[in-house]
Amino acid sequence: MSGLIAAIPSPPRGVWHLGPLPIRAYALAILSGIVVAYFLLKRRWAERGGDPEKVLDVVFWAVPFGIVGGRIYHLITSPDAYFGKGGDPVHALYIWNGGLGIWGAVALGAVGAYIGTKRNGIKFAPFADALAPGLLIAQAMGRLGNYFNQELFGGPTTLPWGLRVSDANTLAAGYPVGTLFHPTFLYEMLWDLAAAAFVIWADRRFRLGHGRTFWLYVLVYCIGRGWVEHLRIDTAHHFLGLRLNDWTSMLVGLGALVAFIVVGRRHPGRETSVLLDPPAAQDEQEAAETAR
Repeated sequence: MSGLIAAIPSPPRGVWHLGPLPIRAYALAILSGIVVAYFLLKRRWAERGGDPEKVLDVVFWAVPFGIVGGRIYHLITSPDAYFGKGGDPVHALYIWNGGLGIWGAVALGAVGAYIGTKRNGIKFAPFADALAPGLLIAQAMGRLGNYFNQELFGGPTTLPWGLRVSDANTLAAGYPVGTLFHPTFLYEMLWDLAAAAFVIWADRRFRLGHGRTFWLYVLVYCIGRGWVEHLRIDTAHHFLGLRLNDWTSMLVGLGALVAFIVVGRRHPGRETSVLLDPPAAQDEQEAAETAR
């Protein structure tokens, strides 16, 4: 009984209905994270000398690309529920039920952000640096969606903060009713928030630039994701005894570390301008056009 009292209860539902309109906690968590990341990005971009009014133009490119990329990564790494035996390919479109892979979201979202920055005449690297802490906060808030969906929890535990899920989900995971699980959503939330604070501190303390803040974000996130992923028991493909996302965390984290060091040696300090064409170059170009 004491173990049950000490447990973290799961929400009884993850969907509410406003008339015929379903309001899903997962979608609210993702959208709330995007909004918070947006406002933090505007402030940090202004601090770097950028025009905050251009942020929304870039976000309009980055967010759709990120959502599509996150879903594609999820489908590639967890295809059985959609394309395996008994799976339903149509459910691949049901993003509101969960299933967005952060690696795909960041990768394709970066493509969208690059297009947006290019169209607005600003440099991609400092924009990514300004965005990095907001991404961590958005990811932390997004994990609340997993909590409401009662998904992606870890293995059984007797710790006082064990997570209690529904009897149906407990049995589906292969454990007897009453088993408590590691609240991996909470572990990753706390790690992401602490990492965001660390990245902001390091960026200000060492005046990181040329994409180094972004690479630092990738590195610290990969470290946390690696040990959290190792605790999870949801279905996943394995390679050499490790979950695919464990390997992804190690390889991407190593790549981020190398990029952080190499960029730091080539471009110490921070950019003097966030514009693709510095103001002096723009003035010269306008003068030349006027002379014509």
